[in-house]
Amino acid sequence: MIVETGHYALILALALAVAQSVGGLFGPARRSARLGALADSAALGQAVFASLAFGALVAAHVTSDFSVANVASNSHSSKPMLYKVAGAWGNHEGSMAFWVLILALFGAAVAAFGGNLPASLRARVLGVQGAIGTGFLAFVLFTSNPFARVFPPPLDGKGLNPLLQDPGLAFHPPFLYLGYVGFSVTFAFAVAALLEGRVDAAWARWVRPWALAAWSFLTIGIALGSWWAYYELGWGGFWFWDPVENASFLPWLIGTALVHSAIVCERRGALKSWTVLLAILAFSLSLIGTFLVRSGVLTSVHAFASDPERGVFILALIAATVGGSLALYAWRAPRMAPGGTFEPISREGALVVNNLLLATAAATVFLGTLYPLFLEALGGEKISVGAPYFDATFVPLALPLFLLMGVGPSLAWKRADARAAFVRLRFAAALAGAVALVVLAIEGGARILPALGIGLSVWIAAGVAVDLAERIKLFSAPFAQTLGRARHLPLGRWGMATAHLGAAIVVAGVTASSAWQTEKIQMMRAGDAVDLTGYRVVFEGVGEVPGPNYIAERGTFRVSRGSREIAMLLPERRTYPVERQQTTEAAIHTTWLADIYIVIGEGDGTGAHAARLYYNPLVPWIWLGAVIAAFGGALAAADRRARTPATAGAPDARIVI
Repeated sequence: MIVETGHYALILALALAVAQSVGGLFGPARRSARLGALADSAALGQAVFASLAFGALVAAHVTSDFSVANVASNSHSSKPMLYKVAGAWGNHEGSMAFWVLILALFGAAVAAFGGNLPASLRARVLGVQGAIGTGFLAFVLFTSNPFARVFPPPLDGKGLNPLLQDPGLAFHPPFLYLGYVGFSVTFAFAVAALLEGRVDAAWARWVRPWALAAWSFLTIGIALGSWWAYYELGWGGFWFWDPVENASFLPWLIGTALVHSAIVCERRGALKSWTVLLAILAFSLSLIGTFLVRSGVLTSVHAFASDPERGVFILALIAATVGGSLALYAWRAPRMAPGGTFEPISREGALVVNNLLLATAAATVFLGTLYPLFLEALGGEKISVGAPYFDATFVPLALPLFLLMGVGPSLAWKRADARAAFVRLRFAAALAGAVALVVLAIEGGARILPALGIGLSVWIAAGVAVDLAERIKLFSAPFAQTLGRARHLPLGRWGMATAHLGAAIVVAGVTASSAWQTEKIQMMRAGDAVDLTGYRVVFEGVGEVPGPNYIAERGTFRVSRGSREIAMLLPERRTYPVERQQTTEAAIHTTWLADIYIVIGEGDGTGAHAARLYYNPLVPWIWLGAVIAAFGGALAAADRRARTPATAGAPDARIVI
């Protein structure tokens, strides 16, 4: 009965999504307040029924109801409870049901907390959200029904892909989807503004917190995916430039540009057309990422679907959503009134360069990701575009972007004195230069990029410190005054500083772990020892250990430094009898400065086992920095100024039709 209730709830959610789109889009067009208000009620109702539907799916997984095809194909009675719950979204049908749930919740949030929006704009935003929800709910019900029954029901299920039975993968998809679908709100604001005929500072102020929230969620989602790949796949790296990774990275890059562009649109009334375009592109790339992963075009642990019918349906949704929005943009954007002017050397100028670099970086990643697919579709030729291409194209764009991060916040709006800005940053520049020179000297002058990377991370962090110190008058005013200024500094400013500091930490972690990783691969017998960057690692042998739904072959490695034992690491090779698959579980000893990372491989039948040992300097900083950056985005989104109407004197930006 619970399963049928969930199925009916999905059908009712679809009906309400249709009502939401009709009321939201036709109400303002016909100047009918009653029809427009229908969108609010429908959005709240859709969220209720989408929640009920997904709750029923989770209940079916938790109770191991194998009469449901989705549960029978993706669960097992012996599976731990966490993975029974996560199994609800660890497959194609469940993941799409989760997608429409998040979409409905975001629509309900706009309806519930959008009271300060003009009624017509709010109705149109909800109408666009309803139209997107209609498409995806139809996709779920007609091609990917998570409540389909199987008869006769099997005695037990087939289990979940062992690679997905991990805490990192349990929480990675929800955050990733919150980011993906979060950009649907900024997309809806962009389309609604084009329909409304008004893009101004108030519009940018309403868009920015939604963009920041989506960006923060997506940052956490990408970081969790990277962390999972690092410790679960056993290859010792954090980023592979895999097409599935790139599918989430593309909207993140454009979303980062959107967050910065919206600031210029709000503060100076400039870049309105560009900001609208970025809002459209961020969600469009989220949809394209969904198509790549859910259509079966890409083969990976994430690619749950391989049915061409589903791929065609998603492709049609993308064509309608992206094509329709870009056509509307092409029609309305040229009539948009010009915004405020500014000098090239200014805060606006720095943010324009920031946007150009981010957009170009996204274009290079997009080309490298999709070109092999286009080539294969046209001629059948299969090629692989890997790390060398992305390193050669992305890194040269990232370096000036990091350089700009340090100086941009110190520039004045409209017109800035570049010399005065660099005078203020002389301490930061001197410190970054000194650190870079030290790194270069240690490298013997052989490699410049590691010195540049570490120097730029120091430059960004020191720039943040200098900017905050000046704003709160640190060391130049009485402590009580400094404390008061710090307390009254807007959350948006604290959020920006925190996010930039997180970026600096990520840059340091990526640079150090990429440049100075030590790797040793060899066959080891019990009693063998390896020296690993100042550590002594002794292999003590392998034993069999039972798990809740697997059998593990566990190795034991003692790690010491001098006469002091540092850690005992226990890497495993797990065999899952139900799924008939094996996984590799790395053992990692983490410090603030490095990871010692060990993977145990197969034995040769004579007592020796393959072992891979890595020393990864500063690699924990990558995920620490990502969390700090996401927290900064959340702080900025919580700024109360983003929830109040723009000033009456804000420049008018009505589109002349």
